[in-house]
Amino acid sequence: MEEKILVTGTAGFIGFHLAVKLLERGDIIIGLDNISDYYDPELKFARLTETGINREKILENKAVKSEKYHNYSFFKIDLTEKEQINELFKTNKITKVVHLAAQAGVRYSLTNPYAYLDSNLYGFLNILEACRYNNVTHLVYASSSSVYGLNKTMPFSVHHNVDHPISLYAATKKSNELMAHTYSYLYGLPVTGLRFFTVYGPWGRPDMALFLFTEAIIQGKPMDVFNQGEMQRDFTYIDDIVEGVIRVLDNPPEGEPVWDGDNPDPATSPAPFKLYNIGNSSPVKLMDFIKAIEKKLGKTAIMNLQPLQPGDVPKTWADVNDLETDLNYKPATEISTGVNKFIEWYLQYFAGNKK
Repeated sequence: MEEKILVTGTAGFIGFHLAVKLLERGDIIIGLDNISDYYDPELKFARLTETGINREKILENKAVKSEKYHNYSFFKIDLTEKEQINELFKTNKITKVVHLAAQAGVRYSLTNPYAYLDSNLYGFLNILEACRYNNVTHLVYASSSSVYGLNKTMPFSVHHNVDHPISLYAATKKSNELMAHTYSYLYGLPVTGLRFFTVYGPWGRPDMALFLFTEAIIQGKPMDVFNQGEMQRDFTYIDDIVEGVIRVLDNPPEGEPVWDGDNPDPATSPAPFKLYNIGNSSPVKLMDFIKAIEKKLGKTAIMNLQPLQPGDVPKTWADVNDLETDLNYKPATEISTGVNKFIEWYLQYFAGNKK
């Protein structure tokens, strides 16, 4: 049977890159995004344009055929629009789903909590229901490394308990994992959750550190560096994330027949449910990250050292043993390589676009 893959969030950072990769290997892709104004929509429209979606043709709930890829159609639909989501699944006979659309951002969740309930909970429920009733063979969805919250055992493992999130964003992502397991158990829906670790690269989000630091250093402006610069992050390059998502998508879980309810493993289940970390498994000091940016730009950063922000954790580090064992894959892009590629894109993009 011909696969028709729904990728939600295709105007977003990861969704854009994933859609391109899937399109280039010949999959039929249905893209969905509400093009929210969480950050500059012009960047989202630029990503869509890059995939052949003419912004002048975008209308609510209407298909826009790509002018670049014959196998790509885009729909502007909000995740909370239950009837439109259901109709999309039925009309397009979706067989697999990669659900990336969500309200992102830890700090934003401190001041705009209701946005997370609407998109990340109600919106995710709409996706689950549509998968349930339309014979979807695999739902892959984005979780986050933020679910590890107060955990301090390093590296972070999907087999660890994660019941202590410290931001509403993280709590909604943990909730997604619980909701997905419930649907997997009740309805036999194969589901895989992916905990992404600090994704970066070309076409990245303007609210992320690499984008903010690069902009500030180029403009010679002070930039906030939190936790007095003592942060460590498991920065993961976008191409590595996309490769991991595709390998997972092509290998739906089947469930663990010997799963032990007396000693429950959070990452697996007797249902067709699975969790994976996708990270570089090599934490980088924030100051070293900044040095890589400075080196590429040939300019020195002006740093405004700040305390740790509410909702942030001082260090992340992904255990990717399951990814290696099950799918023979481990992200490996060096920070210097990834940072250089981002800055080259940044300079080229803004050379032709006014700030």
